[in-house]
Amino acid sequence: MKHIIHVCFTFFVISLTAQDTFIHCGSLFTAENKELQSRKTIIVSDNKIKDIRNGYLTPENGETIINLTQHTVMPGFMDMHVHIEHESNPKRYEQRFRENEADRALKATQYCERTLMAGFTTVRDLGGSGVNVSLQKAINRGFVVGPRIYTAEKSLATTGGHADPSNGVRKDLMGDPGPKEGVINSIDDAKKAVRQRYKNGADCIKITATGGVLSVAKDGQGPQFTIEEVKAVVDAANDYGFVTAAHAHGAEGMKRAILGGIHSIEHGTLMNDEVMGLMKEHGTYLVPTIMAGKFAAAKAEIPGYFPEMVAKKAREIGPQIQNTFAKAYRAGVKIAFGTDSGVSAHGQNAKEFQYMVEAGMPPAEALLSATKAASELMRIDDILGSISKGKFADIIGVRGNPLEDIRLLQDIDFVMKAGIVYKKL
Repeated sequence: MKHIIHVCFTFFVISLTAQDTFIHCGSLFTAENKELQSRKTIIVSDNKIKDIRNGYLTPENGETIINLTQHTVMPGFMDMHVHIEHESNPKRYEQRFRENEADRALKATQYCERTLMAGFTTVRDLGGSGVNVSLQKAINRGFVVGPRIYTAEKSLATTGGHADPSNGVRKDLMGDPGPKEGVINSIDDAKKAVRQRYKNGADCIKITATGGVLSVAKDGQGPQFTIEEVKAVVDAANDYGFVTAAHAHGAEGMKRAILGGIHSIEHGTLMNDEVMGLMKEHGTYLVPTIMAGKFAAAKAEIPGYFPEMVAKKAREIGPQIQNTFAKAYRAGVKIAFGTDSGVSAHGQNAKEFQYMVEAGMPPAEALLSATKAASELMRIDDILGSISKGKFADIIGVRGNPLEDIRLLQDIDFVMKAGIVYKKL
């Protein structure tokens, strides 16, 4: 009797198992190297890549066929710098007084969907109000369509620094934000702020190591953390296995961040030779965000789009990012893809590839920056970042050869995340 029950149960389990999917690839960029392969079949089982085979396999057991024989197939892209909660507009600075968290969250659902449909299956969100954590959970639970989110929750700042939430407001509203609100001024504050981010649901940490462009504060490049404060942030983050990032435009702030152990420099606008040497020595990544610089510089020329204090910084800093990226790339600094989308429009992330290639990075290396390199920065290269056996089936397809025309990546035809097709031909 026991044997009969066991056999019936086994049959029941097998009958519920989903059939494999065969993806026929005209060209395949696995991101394990810079090569483009032809006539391959990716076998997807549930949410993972089961195997990659030569030629186009014929279904024998009811497998689903996805025909991408006219496409280049690649791993889902990874954007290491987005702000998924918001998107720039001329009323941004007043909206924070008029909108509730629910308003931001509902608007952000469309940003999430646009990002995924553009082929970006994983993003690192580097600062918001906490709505980013709720978005992450909603996507993971299937309530919202969007990319896999790794989030810093609220960026960490010093008093009056970039990401101090009270910058630019009336004195009676300003208050004195502290570690709970993401503002620190000591080693103890730094540790408490990281631990608060962990409590709030973050899974990475961002500091604003220098002034910034879009904050309502005069300084856009001066250092705003001591080395000791950076080290305290990194030490506390390491306790939780968190990767750390530092927004930085000025060289001195970058230097302090690198010496404090930060894992990536975001923007890096005024980077000098000393900083590049330190980044190579310490293995620090640059996440360039060329798009954000171009967007801010262009919008600064529209009267009223930004407060004049912000517009002045945007004109000075924005146009320099692409040239700095070119120098850093030539110097051998490690590069991970990032756009700062939310400054520019969500869903247009792939324009960054075009700007990287214009600055001298070969197309294959640009693709690697958004796949293999990004996954290595985030320490998730065992599960994501390439089309490899055993990794999550994050797979996208574009018609034509992006190694010949990188602009093709701005029009993705096919998107699969963890084995589920979200965009099909």
